[in-house]
Amino acid sequence: MTKKGWTAGAMFGTMIDYWAMTGDTTYNAVTMQAMVHQAGVDADFMPANQTRTEGNDDQGFWAMAAMSAAEAKFPDPPSDRPQYLATAQAVFNQYASRWDTSLCNGGLRWQIFTFNAGYDYKNSISNGCFFNIGARLARYTGNTTYADWADKVWDWMSSVNLITSDFGVHDGASVRNDENCTRLDQARWTYNAATLLHGSAALYNVTESDKWKSRTQNLYDALIKYFMRNNVVVEIQCEDSKTCNNDQSSFKGFLLRWLASTYQLAPFLASDIRTYLRAAGEAAAKACTGSPEVGFKGIPGTACGFSWQDVGFDGMVGVGEQMNALSAVMYNLVADAAVPITANTGGTSVGNVGGGSNDKHLGELAAITTGDRVGAGLLTTLAIVGVIGGCVFVLK
Repeated sequence: MTKKGWTAGAMFGTMIDYWAMTGDTTYNAVTMQAMVHQAGVDADFMPANQTRTEGNDDQGFWAMAAMSAAEAKFPDPPSDRPQYLATAQAVFNQYASRWDTSLCNGGLRWQIFTFNAGYDYKNSISNGCFFNIGARLARYTGNTTYADWADKVWDWMSSVNLITSDFGVHDGASVRNDENCTRLDQARWTYNAATLLHGSAALYNVTESDKWKSRTQNLYDALIKYFMRNNVVVEIQCEDSKTCNNDQSSFKGFLLRWLASTYQLAPFLASDIRTYLRAAGEAAAKACTGSPEVGFKGIPGTACGFSWQDVGFDGMVGVGEQMNALSAVMYNLVADAAVPITANTGGTSVGNVGGGSNDKHLGELAAITTGDRVGAGLLTTLAIVGVIGGCVFVLK
């Protein structure tokens, strides 16, 4: 897993949803292959030859993809290969073992290993992944321990102002030079807020409590107020200034992904969410008309730009832009999709409640080969280019 490993995990999670929304099995084999391969020999999304640069967010996006597979009843791997539910449980257990009370009274660091830049930063996406996975495991399994941990993560994020009093979500907090989470990066990104929204909706769905209904509503209201312009999602930190990097260019697709999941899990928001999904789909389809000479190997006329603010194709191309547009179009099918299942409503994925408990990977740092990088990158690019070519004009 390179530093872009989280993006690949997010992409295959999107591909699982693509199958769930459309019924198209074309990409199921490559998606299962990716999920099983990335799980590694310990079934915890920490393959031994890729741990040098792995962060908590990298691991988390693969685990969230695994939860999506279990919840959608995506075809299970052979019984001798890592199973979706078990891998998500393994990541959860490792997160719990890394909970760091030595600084800021809790929280996950961005990075797992001390030698990686970002180890001295506790950020919302790593802790948001922990919250999201815990909430969804609580719903899927009925085990209240997962819900207790999700509560703990929420309370900690609120205590250090990563979740603000008005339900905005800051990016992270520094623990460098004894700052002890007193210096915040106050940037607000779509995927941070949306990851928490989805987890909150899952907890509302399983508890039907006023607490989680209120938190879901408040997170949703803050997200819509901050990230929607003319009903269309905008990456407010960087889109207007055209300064979004490759990571940031993929964030808003994840907002749409989690909005669609919230539609399913928190029906009191469904009609409102549908308005924004429709607007995003229409706007994204208009932007998928590019034929750039470089940076795109798909069908001419189907390259999708980044901005959807009435600009057509803006010339920006990449996996993130294509994945955003796929999400914008396909999640309009959510009203006809099956609600995420649980172990009691037809789930078949095999779990392992004790998986990952021995978080031993700090001592297993085999070299990353060029083949690892090239193979993962090629797989990601081929899959996303193939899918988006067939989907962007659904709404036209």
